Amino acid sequence: MTTRLTLRLMTLALAAAGLIPAAAAWAADAAADFPRRPIRIVIPFQTGGLPDIAARLIGPKLTEAWKQPVIVENRPGAGGVIGTDLVAKANPDGYTLLMPSSAHAAMPAVYAKLPFHPLKDFAPITITASGAYALVVPASLGVKSVQGLIDMAKARPGQLNFASAGVGSGTHFAVELFRDLAKIDAVHVGYKGIPDALTDTLTGRVQFFMPPLASAAPLAADGKLLVLAVSQRVSGHEKIPTLADVGLKGYEWNAWAGLLAPGKTPRALVSKLHREVARAMALPDVKQKMAAIGSDTAPISPAQFEKLIAEQIQLTTGLAKRAGIQPQ
Repeated sequence: MTTRLTLRLMTLALAAAGLIPAAAAWAADAAADFPRRPIRIVIPFQTGGLPDIAARLIGPKLTEAWKQPVIVENRPGAGGVIGTDLVAKANPDGYTLLMPSSAHAAMPAVYAKLPFHPLKDFAPITITASGAYALVVPASLGVKSVQGLIDMAKARPGQLNFASAGVGSGTHFAVELFRDLAKIDAVHVGYKGIPDALTDTLTGRVQFFMPPLASAAPLAADGKLLVLAVSQRVSGHEKIPTLADVGLKGYEWNAWAGLLAPGKTPRALVSKLHREVARAMALPDVKQKMAAIGSDTAPISPAQFEKLIAEQIQLTTGLAKRAGIQPQ
């Protein structure tokens, strides 16, 4: 008799004897038997961002371990609301998961009415990748430093444009915090995703942008973009100053991708998902590929992830008020 079957029979026997609640028995049984069919990871954004990169690195490792296909599906739209709502309303059985970015925590600051709550309607599993945002400008702008960009913006108040991957995105709040600390006035231009925003930054249609370093690194390596600073120190990119290094003390907003399940997913199943995803993230080739684009793969516990989301909801709500961003 296999170990899994033995555990399953023991759990059901304890429930039948009234020694453990039937609901707990069902949850443990579901976790022990998981997965029995393909798993879907929904990315609520276009391809190319940190969640998409992380999912496509980790997905094949989970497929190999579970012997079930792990399908990555991009469902962009409405600033991430469409894909996120799809998972919020999915069966809490572990077969439909969400891989959002830090924009997930900014949703209450941007939307007056949401069809879900970004914390209460989800079960956090872990952060799958974290890294720095990069303050980038087109090479043609002629700016070589953060102070140079600040001086240009102050000399031309309200005349410089900055890009984001959409209102309320992680890239939007990355710049809003920069503007708040630097005391500059610039015009926000929102796009449907990071690729479109990068394209217009390259052409000079917008003057600056703060994508994850993972997204900007290839273009920076070609010399098409200049990386003026990053939000935090990045291993392998030590020559790039942080925003704190250049005088913007208190800048704390970093890029992350994380895995969430629907809110009523049993704890036993969340724990199993956490273990398996953490194992995949620790594989040398996954760590190496993420490090090459300036991202870390150090997982955190579900409780720690829940705390981080709660803190960032509070941060973005306050920042939106100061920036004059009205919830729509």
